[in-house]
Amino acid sequence: MSEVFNKKEYLKNLIKRTKTEDNEKLKEEIKKMLSEVSPIEIALIEQELIQEEGLTVEQVRNVCNIHIDVLKDKTRGPDLNVPEWHPIHILVKEHDHFQNTVVSFKSLVDKIIEKNSFSEALPLIIKIQEFIDTFEKLEHYFQKEENVLFPILEKHGIEKPPMVMWKEHDIFRELRKKLKLLKENRNNDFDSFKDQLWQISTGMLDLILNHIHKEHFVLFPAALQTITEEEWKIIREEFDKIGYCCYVPQPMPDEIAKDKNEVTLEQIASLINKYAEKSKTNEIEFPSGILTKKQLTFILNTLPVDITFVDKNDEVKYFNETKDRIFVRSRTIIGRKVQNCHPEKSIEIVNRILDDFKNGKRDRADFWLKLGDKYVLIQYFAVRDEKGDYLGTLEVTMDIAPIQKITGEKRIYDD
Repeated sequence: MSEVFNKKEYLKNLIKRTKTEDNEKLKEEIKKMLSEVSPIEIALIEQELIQEEGLTVEQVRNVCNIHIDVLKDKTRGPDLNVPEWHPIHILVKEHDHFQNTVVSFKSLVDKIIEKNSFSEALPLIIKIQEFIDTFEKLEHYFQKEENVLFPILEKHGIEKPPMVMWKEHDIFRELRKKLKLLKENRNNDFDSFKDQLWQISTGMLDLILNHIHKEHFVLFPAALQTITEEEWKIIREEFDKIGYCCYVPQPMPDEIAKDKNEVTLEQIASLINKYAEKSKTNEIEFPSGILTKKQLTFILNTLPVDITFVDKNDEVKYFNETKDRIFVRSRTIIGRKVQNCHPEKSIEIVNRILDDFKNGKRDRADFWLKLGDKYVLIQYFAVRDEKGDYLGTLEVTMDIAPIQKITGEKRIYDD
């Protein structure tokens, strides 16, 4: 407790000194402080000073801006020396866009704070929506890391850094949600609006600068040291499926894609030879019928629901690839522990569901939530054999908003 108290007192002292001392001198002190205290911890202390110590946002703002300036100088990591088609190059470019967007948003907020009323600030407040829209598009960046890069790193034994990065993604998502609610539900208290807006924008910028720093100095170098060339090609293909938030990257060169395809064809040929005797007809026999692998694949992909199957060891074994999946899935998650497919705050619920299914306490769990225009129903079913033994869990997800609009009857086939 005393250590945290001392950090608070030190920061309070810095805040008082910003009124009389040169910012460059304070910047050097903050650089030293950043070697002992994480930027996230500084942000939390600043928040506590406002909420518990009675300091105003105005008092904290100056020292906060100085420590953000210090962080800006630290975001660019070592030269990673990767070609332009490479997934790491793409993520670095998206980082640049991400950082520039959040910096621009912070500049807009600083201009709003200078105004004296909602009416005076209205032209600037309207522009907040543009940033909200851009921040939502940045979800592509989060999804590429969470559903493609992180699973590959986990297979190489690198688990903790991705967990930290994912947690920071979720913190940004929460800040984005707060920003949207603040804009939509602003009341007549302009000073309160400005204080909340400043805290959100500062939190975003602080978080992203720190996040980029960790990825450039820790995550990306670790990934380049462990992930194979073939895996990088697979990662790039999966990146292309998810899409990009802010620019069109250079395509993978033909010779590299060709090398990958040749390897894949060799692997397929090997598998065909290995299993030829076991499956001469390429048919799968079920108690209620027979299907070819191709038929089964496209039947599952045509279902009006998204499904994912997790086996009894909690490993993801299958998901269907519907045209408009609600939640992104990448083939790199196959074999991944399902706990690692969820943010840290959801893991306890995931484990409770799985434990209840394994123990026979329950056979299903239902959830529903709003997701933009969609009203998403998420159902989990325990899969058991004829003896009742647990085989795994099936997740079924669908948008029920169109179903809720159905009224009356329809018996005629339209032209």
